[in-house]
Amino acid sequence: MSNIKEVKRQFRHKRIRKDMVGTTERPRLCVHRSLNNISASIIDDTTQKVLMGKSTLAKDVKVKIKNGGNIKAAEVLGEALALEAVAKGIKKVAFDRGGYQYHGRIKAFADAARKAGLEF
Repeated sequence: MSNIKEVKRQFRHKRIRKDMVGTTERPRLCVHRSLNNISASIIDDTTQKVLMGKSTLAKDVKVKIKNGGNIKAAEVLGEALALEAVAKGIKKVAFDRGGYQYHGRIKAFADAARKAGLEF
């Protein structure tokens, strides 16, 4: 049997995704977290393309952090992703928390991304 918490999170994510669609002018910023790492992608659902993505395993992020699964890592990742997105011309996004509760690492990631220039 698979992990019950993960199954419940996937149901919550499906419920959220029914109403959330990333468009060309406002793509979806999707976050996934595990015990050891956090990853985020900016997705255009109308063309079904991932515009960009970043993880705590990326070299520029990994240099700045000791552990990829904590709040400090989430802040560094949020800032790095936002700076790269703004450089590519993406300013407004729809935040998809992925079925996770909006606190801790997810909140730290979102706050850092907002501070670095993303609007959501």
